[in-house]
Amino acid sequence: MVHVKICGVTTVEDARACAELGASAIGLNFVPSSPRRVTVARAREIAGALGATKVLVVGVVADLDVDTMRDLVRDAALGCLQLHGSEPPEALAPLLPHAYKAVRVASEADVALARTFGGEHILADAKAPGALGGTGETFDWSLVRELARERKLTLAGGLRPDNVARAVEEIAPWCIDVASGVEHAPGVKDLDAVRAFIASANVRR
Repeated sequence: MVHVKICGVTTVEDARACAELGASAIGLNFVPSSPRRVTVARAREIAGALGATKVLVVGVVADLDVDTMRDLVRDAALGCLQLHGSEPPEALAPLLPHAYKAVRVASEADVALARTFGGEHILADAKAPGALGGTGETFDWSLVRELARERKLTLAGGLRPDNVARAVEEIAPWCIDVASGVEHAPGVKDLDAVRAFIASANVRR
């Protein structure tokens, strides 16, 4: 069975609902340019609401220094970090094992870059001009098929209830990540779509 991360959650209500529907993790976005950005106070509230569950709370950040990231983990009560900017491998290393790098993929060169980052986990997202993620665009999944055999790969980028089963079948990732594919609007989750996504993603392979 594949893990499912629902990213871009902005409310306690959506976080609890995603947990009840079977999500393994939720993502809280701290990137200033994101329409799904949450404050530290809201993140701490959400993390507190999920405290009795086994759901991992992941903080999505971009291009912060290591001390700032460590402070954020503490202040927002996060389980781990997803580095989604242009961070080099040496920015990730001090945070392991409770962090992983997100790499935007459009070519074999991007996959080679992903391999330079340490840790068990890696995330592959679509590379869209001028955007860090959450665009709803897919990419050529075959580029990361071998990477999914080498690492605990989280596959992101344009996944929806109607294509996630195919992604799981073709790539066999460790985790599937979705944001815009299960929303009414940025940061407002469509819980029927979340339910359908998790049901489709958790196919036996």
